[in-house]
Parts: sequence; C-alpha cells; structure tokens
Amino acid sequence: MTSSMLKSYLKPSFVVCTAVLLTAAIAKETVIRVLGVQMTKERIELQRPLDEFKGDVLSPYAVKEKAQIQNRDVLESLGTEEYLQWILEDTEAVPAGPTRYCSLFITYYTGNPDMVPHVPDECYVGGGNERKSGQTVTLEIPGTDPMRKIGFQYVMFGRIGDMAMTDENFSVQYFFHANGKYCADRTGARLVLGSNWLSKYSYFCKVEWKFYGIDSFGWIYPNQEQTLQASQKLLAKLLPELESHHWPNWEAINAK
Repeated sequence: MTSSMLKSYLKPSFVVCTAVLLTAAIAKETVIRVLGVQMTKERIELQRPLDEFKGDVLSPYAVKEKAQIQNRDVLESLGTEEYLQWILEDTEAVPAGPTRYCSLFITYYTGNPDMVPHVPDECYVGGGNERKSGQTVTLEIPGTDPMRKIGFQYVMFGRIGDMAMTDENFSVQYFFHANGKYCADRTGARLVLGSNWLSKYSYFCKVEWKFYGIDSFGWIYPNQEQTLQASQKLLAKLLPELESHHWPNWEAINAK
C-alpha cells in the first residue's frame, strides 16, 4: 500500500465514517439479541395436511375431482407441495346455473418462504387471459366464531387471442391467511410477514376460487352479485374447517 493511499484511509472523515458503520453494526446485533428478534424462521406444519381435508364438511358441495400436479417443473414453480386443488359441485345450485361448479385452489408456505410470489392476477395473464379489473370486497361469513368479516380480491379476466371464443368474462377470488391473520391482498400478507419480528415461525396460505357453470353452449360465469352470494356460502363451510383442523394455532404456538 502506498503512502498516499494510507493517508487517504487515515483522513478524519474516513475514520469517523468507519467508526459509525462499525458501531451501527454492533448496535444492530445487540438490539436484535436483546429484543429477541428472530431473523430466520422455522417451519410450522399444518395441524392436518391439506390432502387430508374432509370434503364432506363442505356439504352441500360435493368433491367432483381432486387434481394432482404431476409436472415436477410446475410443482417447483409453485414453491410448495402442500396444496389442495379440487373441483366442487354445489348440489343445491341450478344444474345449468353459473355457480354450479367451483374450482378451489389452496396453497400453504412456511419457514422462510418467498414473499408471496403467486397471485392469479399474474398467473392467469400468463395463461393467455387479460386482466380486466380488480377490487377488494368484504363479506360477513356465517358459521365462523366469532363472525368473520373477510376481505378478498375479486379480479375480472377475459380471454384473448385464439382463446377468446366468447365475450364472456370470468372472475377469480382469493385472499391470504398469514401468521394467524386474514389478508385481503398480497401487500397485506407481505406486511404481516415482514412485521413478524419476535416469533421464530412464519407461514402464509392462499385460498383461491372460481365459480362457473356448464350449459348446452359451454361454460358460463356468474356476475358479481351471484359470485359474492356463492362465495359467502362456500366460505361459511370452508373457513371453520381450515381454522379448526388445518391452519396452525398461531397464538398457542407462540405462547409456548
């Protein structure tokens, strides 16, 4: 090292800056240790795996199909092997009505997961659809104790290109359950995950669903009012089961 370089490192401004950075680094480690901040999260398993979900509790919805992702690349892109992908049939709905069937897709992530990478807004567009609009809606869900008000995304899509056989648009709904809290969108889930300083655990779950029907002309889709009514009916059956028998008991786990 030349004498000129050595002199530049010994300048008061450089020495002061170095001292400040070193002090800040030491202080950060001390604060983290004293406050008990957990930077690395451990896995927290579901009470019961999603593939053990008891479909009969969803009555009058009947499970018509349980899909399995066979493509390993697709599964790796999904980022989890803990998922549920079902087709449900509402046996009380009009046979050719627009809410007779429901595509239900639930995914679960834990430990140090990527910060909520997958949302229908992007995945459906990647599948050849056009995002028309999106909004947050809130519903009161009967059957939950206490009564839940759940906010979720209501996103409208339309077919494009060769897939645009009709002008019919369709909607996809979804929300997140992250570290014991309901989140209406990805931003909310990220805020919950990012503010989880003191727990050594972390998780989030995405619940996504789409209603449709089949008549003599093909697939048909509900309007917003029909979708919200059907969503309230579905979630009244689905959420109590997820809360009681699948999602981690966040308060109990962190009280240990």
